[in-house]
Amino acid sequence: MILDRPSDARGRVQAGWLDSRHTFSFGHYYDPAWMGFGPLRVINEDRVDPGAGFAPHRHANMEILSYVVSGALAHRDSTGGGGVIGPGELQWMSAGHGVEHSEYNGSKDEPVHFLQIWIQPSRLNHKPAYAQRAAVGEDAHGRWLQLASPDGADGSLAIRQDARLSVARLAPGERVEHTLHPARRAWLHVVSGAVDVGGELLQVGDARGWVDEAGTLVLAGKSDARAEVLLFDLPRD
Repeated sequence: MILDRPSDARGRVQAGWLDSRHTFSFGHYYDPAWMGFGPLRVINEDRVDPGAGFAPHRHANMEILSYVVSGALAHRDSTGGGGVIGPGELQWMSAGHGVEHSEYNGSKDEPVHFLQIWIQPSRLNHKPAYAQRAAVGEDAHGRWLQLASPDGADGSLAIRQDARLSVARLAPGERVEHTLHPARRAWLHVVSGAVDVGGELLQVGDARGWVDEAGTLVLAGKSDARAEVLLFDLPRD
């Protein structure tokens, strides 16, 4: 089964300082057809005005990843975790049995554009934790670079779920492949640019999911500049 999620079909929330697109149901946006994809529960594409952000609030039992597209994102939480992350950097906060945190634009002059990602953990009530990964660079050009994984392999952030998050940046004509397994799910999100996926064009904000599929997924860059894509490899159930 293949699921398409076009960019303009996503939910949208605008709150003056915030412009957010929701791939799945979140907050005031509710669509019973889009409650998540396996343990992947949230992909919010957020744009936050300079100096604004999300005031301290509490979460529990969720793996929360933030990937900055442009600008700077400032994080603080009740475990003492915190820092400012820039373009291509990934932040992980495991809410565990409960944590309070805030996310603000780290700049007083420029907006921040980032993806907020929630993944359900494999076990409840872990001790909360926090970590950051260095910015993606040339190592993602024309190939998959693993950002998060259950085992922290290859410098990725070790998250508390059998899920892997990878990124690739594709110049026009550059190709990457991913093997689809029926025992796994795959979800692709286009961060920027456009890519050819099996002969079909996906553009910025578009997403596609695969369940019970087998074979080789081939992606090729189709933008004048580099395209950027995120791939989630997830458990089937």
